[in-house]
Amino acid sequence: MTQRPTIHDVAAEAGVSIATVSKAINGRYGVKEETSRRVLEVVDRLGYASSLVASSLRSHRTGVIGVLVADFEPFSTEIMKGVAGELRSTDYDLLAYSGSRRLHAEGWERRSLSRLSGSLVDGVIMVTPTVLTAQVDVPIVAVDPHTGRADIPTVEADSLGGALLATRHLIELGHRRIGFLSGRPDLRSAILRETGYRRALQEAGIPFDPALVLNGDYRQDTAREPSRVLLSMRERPTAIFAANDLSAIGLAATAAEMGVDIPGDVSIIGFDDIPEAARISPPLTTIRQPMQGLGAAAARLLVALMNGEAPASPDVVLPTRLVQRGSTAPPRIG
Repeated sequence: MTQRPTIHDVAAEAGVSIATVSKAINGRYGVKEETSRRVLEVVDRLGYASSLVASSLRSHRTGVIGVLVADFEPFSTEIMKGVAGELRSTDYDLLAYSGSRRLHAEGWERRSLSRLSGSLVDGVIMVTPTVLTAQVDVPIVAVDPHTGRADIPTVEADSLGGALLATRHLIELGHRRIGFLSGRPDLRSAILRETGYRRALQEAGIPFDPALVLNGDYRQDTAREPSRVLLSMRERPTAIFAANDLSAIGLAATAAEMGVDIPGDVSIIGFDDIPEAARISPPLTTIRQPMQGLGAAAARLLVALMNGEAPASPDVVLPTRLVQRGSTAPPRIG
């Protein structure tokens, strides 16, 4: 196997020092234009690892779009599929990036953004970011954003409308005691889904009971304990709306461990329609948000921004719809 070329090889081939190679690649002051051009030509010819950077210095473009995610979980994976599908018709490559951080710690994206935006990518899509402000020199689009003020374009699903659909579905089946497993409190989607849950109850004349609302944090593992609390109540809810499918799957697993039948003893509805939702037993009734569509919309918006185009709207909201499967049914009488 041929050994990868090093900066020493580039310096020897170009007849300059290692320091000069470094300065030429990074565009620093102190290198003559002719020398810099010769170094970059050698970099390309030898296939040195920094040739992408060198090319970006000449064209001011890397041809790469970065997708920054907190975790490689089902939601972010579907988003990336949508981004990749949209970029197939362009000349852009996709870089998926998950930097080291404390889980959900506010501002963890900033260090990752500073690393990516220096010379690696032409634009960034952030998935479920905790911040919506960024001091970087490339365009940014956020998917399923934080609750704070947005200084960057955003793409999200209609969480409020979807939560209304979910809760109304349970009410139409005859349920009146309906629990709710809420999502990440720092995300706008979670707040809107709880708002939709409460609004649907109010519309139906059902009193809101705060004891029936517990935080599942959008994660399967953290949803297990609040699920156990809800299912252990003396007056157990006959139906539970989980703010996302991972929480609903954790709820279903907990119900199975406790011998609680779904949907006989309790109906369950989720939100997202991740691929796993249709595979559990019984298959999960859920609210489908177009996750790949969110990724595609974010990619279109970002490419437009990189081309200097003003978007028709800096905030894109895509519709949701009910997908009825086997986990919901009318409440058992008696």
